[in-house]
Amino acid sequence: MTPFRRRPAFRAATAALVAGVLVGGLAACSSNGGGNTAAPADIPAEGTDDGTTLTLWTRAPLERQAKLLVEAYNASHENQVELTVVPNDDYVAKVGAAAGSGGLPDLFAADIVYVPNWVEQGLFQDITAQIDGLDYKDDINQGHLSAGTVDGQEHVLPFVLDLSMLMWNKELFAEAGLDPEKAPATLSEFADAAQAVQDLGKPGVSGTSTGLNCGGCLVFTWFPSVWASGEEVLSEDGTESLLAGDAAQEVYKTWKGLEDAGAVAPGSADETGATWVAGFQEGNVGVMPFPATLLSGLDFEAGVAGIPGVDGGASTFVGGDGVGISKDSKQSAQAWNFLSWMMSEEAQVEVLAKDGNAVSRGDLAENSYASEDPRQVTINQVAAEGQTPVALNFQQAFNAPGSPWLTLVRNAVLEGTSTVDADNDEISAILGQ
Repeated sequence: MTPFRRRPAFRAATAALVAGVLVGGLAACSSNGGGNTAAPADIPAEGTDDGTTLTLWTRAPLERQAKLLVEAYNASHENQVELTVVPNDDYVAKVGAAAGSGGLPDLFAADIVYVPNWVEQGLFQDITAQIDGLDYKDDINQGHLSAGTVDGQEHVLPFVLDLSMLMWNKELFAEAGLDPEKAPATLSEFADAAQAVQDLGKPGVSGTSTGLNCGGCLVFTWFPSVWASGEEVLSEDGTESLLAGDAAQEVYKTWKGLEDAGAVAPGSADETGATWVAGFQEGNVGVMPFPATLLSGLDFEAGVAGIPGVDGGASTFVGGDGVGISKDSKQSAQAWNFLSWMMSEEAQVEVLAKDGNAVSRGDLAENSYASEDPRQVTINQVAAEGQTPVALNFQQAFNAPGSPWLTLVRNAVLEGTSTVDADNDEISAILGQ
């Protein structure tokens, strides 16, 4: 497997524009003035299990995994966790209001795209001592740890991972004369495979699909090809866009070629993210970068691999949610008991992996459940080495409706303009604010 550089991770997901405003405003409403409260240093290694009732908030997209974890924890511990599932569109506003009133729950999960801002605003307790005390710390997904680390202080652990993987419909590959067991190894092989499926001329079937009006979809699925090519998408400090580089230009060129050839699913140009994966789920798309968490729901045989670069290699965008102890919790030792158990082999394997989810520890990648499906082992291995950029203004630059990143992509792929350099400068202007 191609080695991956470890970088902080964000979930590439669409979100309401107001979310960016609320995140920026949390500094004013944080009751501790934006500082980070440290969890007590004398917390036992596994925390305290004394029958305390804990509260946990999560977003609706993670309801299944959260319920499984909470039910398993409650069945085996004296402490009891009360789970609140919040609609995705309401989550940022609910967290913002609670932060201002001192009403955050003991534990709360956060889309990894918001973690750096919420850590900066002091919404999570500093649990560096507790995380550093874990024997397997080096095996925990480093992207999620890094997203919650500021000035060397750690605040979150991975809650649920999501990754972008290249997936293909094996039946359509076979019909198109392609080897259904062989992954496209380069960007051009991906394009050739998509075109071969398109050339079948099957009604309702497209070679590939994407969301060309969904900034989050595009960073989630296109950035990995840049990394796999040995290039970066942002400067180290996250204030400059590097998306006018050679590899990025080749990504735009490849997708423009597929769009011009009619090999991209109808509706992709206007797709804002609500249904961007539907065509593949329905068996009507040949090959596309696709969320790993949705693999288990497919009712056809799909191949899985890392997303290829221009001349080979592979990479992935690690997303999902991180979870930490809130600034308002008075039960840090008990909350840590839940977090430390959550990272244990019991929880990672017997709860998450058993249900077909990726694990957050690289040393558990080849667990007994994943080993029953080599594709899940591939996903776990890639997850342990995944990457994505970190920038405080990531939401405004990339995910927000009408972002400069969307302008760049739409100009390059749909309009065919030669404005990539100028559009890239506009992304940098937002990142540098």
